[in-house]
Order: sequence, then C-alpha cells, then structure tokens
Amino acid sequence: MKEKKTSRFSRFLRILGPGLITGAADDDPSGIATYSQTGAQFGYGQLWIAVFLYPLMTAVQEACARIGAVTKKGIAEVIKENYSKKILYGAVLLILVANTVNIGADIGAMAAAVRLIIPIPFILITLGFTVLMLLLEVFIPYKRYAKMLKWLAVVMVVYPVTVFLVREPWAEILHATFLPHIRFSFQFLFILVGVAGTTISPYMFFWQASEEVEEERDKRSAAGSVPKSFIRNMRIDTFLGMLISNVITWCIIVVTATVLNQNGVTNIATAADAAKALAPLVHTFPHAGFLAEFIFAVGIVGLGLLAVPVLAGSAAYALAEAFHWHEGLYRKFRQAHGFYGVITAATLIGLGINFIGIDPIKALVVTAVINGVVAVPLIALIIAISSNRQIMGDYRSGNLSKVFLWLAFAIMGLAAVLMFATL
Repeated sequence: MKEKKTSRFSRFLRILGPGLITGAADDDPSGIATYSQTGAQFGYGQLWIAVFLYPLMTAVQEACARIGAVTKKGIAEVIKENYSKKILYGAVLLILVANTVNIGADIGAMAAAVRLIIPIPFILITLGFTVLMLLLEVFIPYKRYAKMLKWLAVVMVVYPVTVFLVREPWAEILHATFLPHIRFSFQFLFILVGVAGTTISPYMFFWQASEEVEEERDKRSAAGSVPKSFIRNMRIDTFLGMLISNVITWCIIVVTATVLNQNGVTNIATAADAAKALAPLVHTFPHAGFLAEFIFAVGIVGLGLLAVPVLAGSAAYALAEAFHWHEGLYRKFRQAHGFYGVITAATLIGLGINFIGIDPIKALVVTAVINGVVAVPLIALIIAISSNRQIMGDYRSGNLSKVFLWLAFAIMGLAAVLMFATL
C-alpha cells in the first residue's frame, strides 16, 4: 500500500514541469519588491489582487502552454507563420525590451541582497552572478537544469511561515482579500499595474509555450496528434504552478502589510527595508536583524538564479523563432549559436543597466510596471492565436478560457490607461 502511494506521488511529481517552473519564476526579485512595496505602502489595500489575478493568470498561461503543445512551436514562430511581419517584429521587440530591463533589475537586486550580509563591491557581485547564470544556462543540459529550477523556489516558504508567526487581524485580512478596494490616484494605480505586470508577465508567455514544446519533444515523438493525457497533465502543472505563485504573492503582501505598514514603514527604498518584513521569523534568535537579512538575501538570490535564465531564455526563443534559427535548451551551444547568443547578449545588456545610476529596488518596481503595460498587446495576440481553429484545431480556446483571457486583456489595459490618465 505504501509503495502504491509512493508510486502515485512519484507520477504526480513527474507531471510538474514548465508550469511549476514558470509560476516559481514569476515570484522573482521584481515580484518580491513590488508585492513588498504594495504591502508597505497600502497595507492590505491591494491584497485582493492575489485572488483576483489567479484565474486570469492561469487562463493566460494555460493558453500559452496549449499553443506550444498543439503547434509544437513557440509563440513567435506561430506569429511568424500566421500574421504579418509588423506584428511579429512588434511582439519580439516588446519581449526583448521588457526582458532585458527585467534581467538588469533582477541582477542588481541580487547584488544588493548579497551586500546585506557580505560587503563585496557591487560591480564584482553583479559580474559574478552574470557569469554564473550564463554558464548554467549555456552548458548544463536542460533536463538537469529543470530539476534544479523546481527546487530553487522552496526558499519562498519563509513568507507563508512568517504569516502564521505574526498576530494578524484576520477579519480585516479576509475582508481585504475578497472585497476589491481601488483608489484613483497615480501612486495606487502605478503599484496596481506593477503587481499585475509582475504576476502576468510577458516573458512567462513565451517561456512556457517554448518549454511545453521541449517537454513534449522529450516525452514523445514530434509527429502525430497531441495525446489528451499530455494536455491534462499540462493543465494540472499550470494550475498548480500559478496557484503556488499567487499564494506566495498573498503571503508577501500580508507579511509586509502587518510587519511594515502597521509599524509606520510605508516605503521600501532598499533591500534592507524589504528584509525587515521577515524579522518576526527570527526575532527570538541572537542577531535577529542580520538573520532576517540573510534569509531575505538567500531568497532573492535563489529566485534570481531561477528567473534571470527564464527571462533570457524566453527572449532567445522569441528572436530565434522569428528568424528561424536553431533554438532550444536541449541543444548544445555549438548547435544553436544564435539562440545562446541572444541569451548572452540579453544578460550582458541587463548587467549594463545596473551602471547607469538606478536604485536596484526602485528599478524592480518600475520593471514590473513596464511588464504590466507590455503585457496588454501580447495578451491580445495570445487570444487571437489560441482561439484560431486553423492554428489550434480541436484544442482552440473554449468559452470559459476566452472569458478569462478577455478579462485579463481588458482589466490590465484599463489599469494602464487609468495610470497614465492620473499621471
């Protein structure tokens, strides 16, 4: 009986792949900074977003994964074959710009986090992380790398644990979780667009679609129709990955609202400010402040190592598919020079952004807002592709999928318009 349960659990773990990795990468340093800022600045005022965005995020990522699984192609390649070059180049340009800025902000945040515990020069840390991540992505086989990526996300358990170590006003929290509260001010809408942008991020669209192609290639022949079992497992993987991502989002907002906002800290300007949210986790230990900063730094670095290769990889998939280069993390460097060249170039340009004088923590929030604006036209493309019978056949989007996809497009678009209007 025990062996049967173990076998079922092993099969379940094998289902988890691109969806779980994408969901984990979604809570990258930019996400942590943006969720922390909303908790500190507005308390529980934007807590409802974590619940509200879950079905929208899931619908978008499920559509992207389905596109990759059914067409056996990445999103850029599908656009290239079915739409004009203007649309293709526009989509690729959007993802390249958004991802490169995000890479730079994440590398800077990782360096700032390390400096909380080790006073190493900023430039040396950023260079070290850049070299490490390029070596990992270029030279480690995808199957082994994917297994590593699954477990890097475990560090985020510190936020759910902290939620239950603090005396929480649960009635207020539950009210804020399920009843939306909106202020028509630039500051509120700016962070709102950032939270939406770091939750429903453009890089996730391209990454998950392309990774489903690699996952499918690894599990079966590229020829033939898509097994229903593959689509079912893909959906389980995606639903669970997005659920974990949004639970973490909710916990980060609750923790920072309780620990920071309710104690008068309403602005997160440095990594040290964000680390203070974890103080209740270690308050009984000697040198609690240092320990909180250490745990925060480990989380930021772990998630940065997870997210930056995903950001660079999704940009590489988009450009390689657009120009019909050999692509895929399953290929070796000598087989896909252009693909790995894009990964290298995007990471190095991102590194360079850190030396133009932008504060790393503020850059993370601005990056999230950029993602929130860029996501809108890309979601429109996802809707068009996933609903097209000629492209998707019997696996085109159903009515429920279309409803949530259009809601994602309309709500994120409206939030961006209102943000600019209040500016």
